[in-house]
Amino acid sequence: MSRQLIKIPVSSPRLLASAIGVAITATSAAHMAQAAESTDSKAQGNTLSLGATTVSGEQTEQSYQIEKADSPKYTAPLIDTPRSITIIPQQLIKDTAATSLQDALRTVPGVTFGAGEGGNPQGDRPFIRGFDAQGDTYLDGVRDTGAQSREIFAVESIEVAKGPNSAFGGRGAAGGTINMVSKKAHLGNSFDGGYTWGSDQTQRYTLDGNYQFSDTVAGRLNLMSHESNVAGRDSVNYDRWGIAPSLAFGLGTDTRVNIDYYHMESNDLPDSGIPYGYSVGKTHTAASPDRPNNGGDSSNFYGLKDRDFRKTRTDITTLAFEHDFTEDLHIKNTLRHGNSMQDYILTQPDDSKGNVNNGSVWRRANTRVSNTATTTNQTDLFGDVYIGGFKNSYSTGIELSRETSSKSSYTVNTDTTPGSPGTASTNCTPSMIGSTSGFNCTSLGNPNPNDPWNGAIARNYAGTDTSSTTRAIYAMDTLELSPEWLLNMGLRYDHFETKYKSYTADGATTYKGDDTSDFFSGQLGLVWKVRPNGSIYVSYATSATPPGSMLGEGMEGNALGGTPDRTGKLLASDMEPEETTNYEIGTKWDVFNDRLSLTAAIFRTEKENTRVQTDADTYENAGKTRVDGVELSASGKITDKWQVFAGYTYLDGKQKDGGPLNKATDGNQLPNTPKNSASLWTTYAITPKLTVGGGAFYVDEVFGNVANSTYVPAYTRFDAMASYKLTKNIDLQLNVQNLTDKTYYDKAFSTHFANQAAGRTALLTTSVHF
Repeated sequence: MSRQLIKIPVSSPRLLASAIGVAITATSAAHMAQAAESTDSKAQGNTLSLGATTVSGEQTEQSYQIEKADSPKYTAPLIDTPRSITIIPQQLIKDTAATSLQDALRTVPGVTFGAGEGGNPQGDRPFIRGFDAQGDTYLDGVRDTGAQSREIFAVESIEVAKGPNSAFGGRGAAGGTINMVSKKAHLGNSFDGGYTWGSDQTQRYTLDGNYQFSDTVAGRLNLMSHESNVAGRDSVNYDRWGIAPSLAFGLGTDTRVNIDYYHMESNDLPDSGIPYGYSVGKTHTAASPDRPNNGGDSSNFYGLKDRDFRKTRTDITTLAFEHDFTEDLHIKNTLRHGNSMQDYILTQPDDSKGNVNNGSVWRRANTRVSNTATTTNQTDLFGDVYIGGFKNSYSTGIELSRETSSKSSYTVNTDTTPGSPGTASTNCTPSMIGSTSGFNCTSLGNPNPNDPWNGAIARNYAGTDTSSTTRAIYAMDTLELSPEWLLNMGLRYDHFETKYKSYTADGATTYKGDDTSDFFSGQLGLVWKVRPNGSIYVSYATSATPPGSMLGEGMEGNALGGTPDRTGKLLASDMEPEETTNYEIGTKWDVFNDRLSLTAAIFRTEKENTRVQTDADTYENAGKTRVDGVELSASGKITDKWQVFAGYTYLDGKQKDGGPLNKATDGNQLPNTPKNSASLWTTYAITPKLTVGGGAFYVDEVFGNVANSTYVPAYTRFDAMASYKLTKNIDLQLNVQNLTDKTYYDKAFSTHFANQAAGRTALLTTSVHF
């Protein structure tokens, strides 16, 4: 049978990144060396830390403790902010050898990841406190729309705010938000180049160079090239490259302009993981929930090397203008346009053909071609002002944005029934393994990724276009009632319009839908400064998730109209925004001479007005879920030589009301919500040159669905690291991730499969910095 594979060309990451890196190194090494010497004489105020390096040319002590979030929307230092916020600093990213957003977030308990497939796209799908946060990622305080697998080579730090946070970023944010702070041009000269060589053919090159052109102008360039296989997995590989230039004008003056660009491309052989087994017949049941079954070999890969691929591309351009009217009054305007693209055919190890219980696996093809474009203008006015003798640290702003998403797919002709092209077998049995099924059925215990699949692939231009506009105004304020009492307030109003259109391959419209939502979200917290280094707080916060908030780029719990009933008929619906409320009591303390930050919080998060199906033809906002929890964290230095970044989260997440058709699951544990999770990462400087460290990460068992019929087991993962300063300009660092080679699963899909995490991985990094 003929096979037509359509691929979008992606330029070579290694050639481009290597060429640019060599050129920059060759032409500027002498200047960098001279800058390393001359910068020592510059004023201390002109230096800025770059993770493992500084402008002064020597490594300095770096702390995991961060005192204040980057965004001006947080109007007080963290110790005086009445909510749980965890900030992952650059030093922790470096010490753990994290290369992606998911790698970095592993250090934050209470954050788990869900799996994507066809309808719910591939990419980062974090859950914060049990609530899906796939659409709640921000870059420098501006929403980063579109399903992506995010790199962090151009990221300075990552801010994780837990609990409903629509007052910060608008729609969604039921469990919290993730804000990535990008690396920007700054005064001073610096250079940081790194090469990582590791197991499973890992090679990673990074470059971070900053150059001061004049007293007020500087430029910065970040480059990355990465290729690797995956430890413990057959055939899977990842290949990506990125470039992120930044220009800054007016540095050190009252008026500043930043122009930033980010580009990243990837070309992978993706891994959907391992199918669930069956403990009872051919149905997953809550009485006997099923876990992944790898057929006796955890390295088994059920995809097809000759068919599967995943390509992505992300482009983001940002123009930011800042002006200081006075020391206490500032304005910032951010204009951003971004595009993110996904193009993939991947194999889902499907259990719906009656396969796993008889030793065979159906190679179901999930496909997607999508592009999301976003244009946002956000204006912030912030500062300090005294009103009636009381100090107010405030931030107010306006957001205007336009988002569009277009998605279609491939038609994958499996032709599994001889003589009936285009039809699929109703049952995948051992007798069909191999050529009998056109290699669409494979062995559970011994799959062959090199099978000569003989189906056909063609672009399917039928799809869906979705668009939205947001107009919002917001204000935050920390009111100092007295030196001991602070009142934190926030209010945001959103006008959100969204519409979509589904169409056939020839462009004929099959369905249209639209919705307009107007909603307020807010936060209110009271802080008692028990001592200058310690506080106790109570807080209340809300969020709202209107219909169509994901633009088809994630799991739409509150979908925009057109939801099919049991007969497949499309139904228009008039849904209200889902509402989430958080109640929290906590305390924050800076101890050991203010070098170590400790936090503790008890909270209840309730999601009401949840969309549920009440009968075959009706949907209502009537559902309710609840998460009760406890969080503990520590970050900073215990001694001058000993650093720690640790946390523990307990989550009791339950469905309280699933509607008339889902009463059977009331009281069940929410999916992707482990009852217990904990992380510990610590380093100790044995000598000024030698530092050793390690980490332990525990996640309780996680259910894949609210029926609690599929799950992945609990696991503990151990990591270790050691770094050595050969000279003041050259470092060596060895990381061993998953030290015990534990086989575990870090993403649970509701049915069919779970993603298996990487096995033992060793990485040796050489860093050169000036």
